[in-house]
Amino acid sequence: MQVGIISDTHVHSLEAGLILAEKLLNDPFSDIEAILHAGDHVHGELDSCFYPTPWYSVRGNMDLSCAGLPTQRVVTLGETRIGMVHGWGSPNGIEKRVLSCFPANDIDVLVFGHSHQPLCRKVGSVLLINPGSPTDRRSAPYHTVGILNLGSEVTGEIIRID
Repeated sequence: MQVGIISDTHVHSLEAGLILAEKLLNDPFSDIEAILHAGDHVHGELDSCFYPTPWYSVRGNMDLSCAGLPTQRVVTLGETRIGMVHGWGSPNGIEKRVLSCFPANDIDVLVFGHSHQPLCRKVGSVLLINPGSPTDRRSAPYHTVGILNLGSEVTGEIIRID
């Protein structure tokens, strides 16, 4: 099973959301079975642009219109437990802060955002994935998304989209 991972989309209109969805669903998300969004959607109905793909998300610091979203959650896909949280504060130390949101050994993967800096690496037994941003790279060299591969081995990758 492949899962698409996005964060920090900062989409301000349905039109912009539809353009982003078309771009991602055609490639690199053409084979995904679900989407995880790690916050900062900005537009409260961004998920509708990706319908009917199953969508799981958390609220980011810019998501004032998404008050119903949880600030963190655990999603189980197959046998993999995936923690999700947006993140906060400086990019320095963000990995430690987001890991502190979940009890040790409670998750297999941790998806987060906020820094706009793509990252995919293991910390202990947990695979950390920050997909960067497909729309607002800030100081990252490229716009990026993530792919999570769930099988006998759980792996992730960062995909450059421009």
